[in-house]
Amino acid sequence: MLRALAVDDERPTLEELVYLLNADPRVGTAEGASDATEALRRINRALESGPDGPDAIDVVFLDIQMPGLDGLDLARLLTGFARPPLVVFVTAHEDFAVQAFDLKAVDYVLKPVRRERLAEAVRRAAERRGTAVVPAPRIPVHEPDPDHVTVELGGVTRFVPVDEITHVEAQGDYARLHTDRGSHLVRIPLSTLEERWRARGFVRIHRRHLVALRHIGELRLDAGSVSVLVGTEELQVSRRHARELRDLLMRRP
Repeated sequence: MLRALAVDDERPTLEELVYLLNADPRVGTAEGASDATEALRRINRALESGPDGPDAIDVVFLDIQMPGLDGLDLARLLTGFARPPLVVFVTAHEDFAVQAFDLKAVDYVLKPVRRERLAEAVRRAAERRGTAVVPAPRIPVHEPDPDHVTVELGGVTRFVPVDEITHVEAQGDYARLHTDRGSHLVRIPLSTLEERWRARGFVRIHRRHLVALRHIGELRLDAGSVSVLVGTEELQVSRRHARELRDLLMRRP
């Protein structure tokens, strides 16, 4: 059973997170800390206690923006420990995902926290820690809508039409969907979107970018390098994808 520590400076959010963690059958204990400094003291005590001690912590559910020492600062400190706890970031801000995964975070959960999304983060932590995994409560699974992508931000669920997506950028285990009206972060690997949207005219141009052919305005050649103009953004095309892209654009109606 996982032993969890939740860290958030907003008391109602912290209490809700601790409640949801304690309700998960894969979590043995979940406690709260109201700031990163308190959490660091608690983690130091856990390390002194040892992995099987009464104060041990397996995973920290960590807010990012907090007064003083923030969540990213704390995660960086933990990377210097011999056997640090796992880290799951829980935040209202999607902009720190790349930094979070650079710090080997297990997951990146956006607020407001949904029970089923937190359950997925717990599952990942349990698998990473190698604990005996107790099945989570069954959550209905729906087939993805082929014409829309569901995104969540600040408690609002939006359905972004696939035809409005100009290009997709890989960001760790996430993908950032770009449209003329903004961008959205979703937890879908770029390789999955490449396979799912190939028939809709999306093509890989780089290990980090997938573009919609219909939204390419220009193909640019400069001293052997290839790039495309998508809206006002210029994206580099890797050599391995350049020939295929040129052929597809030549055949484009």
